[in-house]
Amino acid sequence: MKEMQIFEPALCCETGVCGASVDPELLRITTVLDRLKKNGIIIKRFNLNRSPMEFVTNQTINTFINQKGVDALPCVIVDGKIVIEGRYPTNEEIMVLAEIPVEKLLPEQKKSAGCCCGNNGGCC
Repeated sequence: MKEMQIFEPALCCETGVCGASVDPELLRITTVLDRLKKNGIIIKRFNLNRSPMEFVTNQTINTFINQKGVDALPCVIVDGKIVIEGRYPTNEEIMVLAEIPVEKLLPEQKKSAGCCCGNNGGCC
């Protein structure tokens, strides 16, 4: 797996559910990253409001912002190189760029306990 980082513009919250309207793209990326985290895969996400020092200390993103400005965010970096500018990665791009098996993004399947009727011969 490769290291992926997402650098976002200043947002009041990362979910996109604050304010008058919901941003479906923020909701999608939050859901995907949460699902991956539950499967042991961490993709770092930095918001300019909440993690400003990450934008200062990371030379790649610092140079990017100095050249293109914060309006060019979000920016996706994989193994130290910018791979996407101005938008969030699609689910497929996350899997390919970070080399994550697709099953890590799928929701967990609940295992059936089987029939609970014992020797009745029928099902519950």
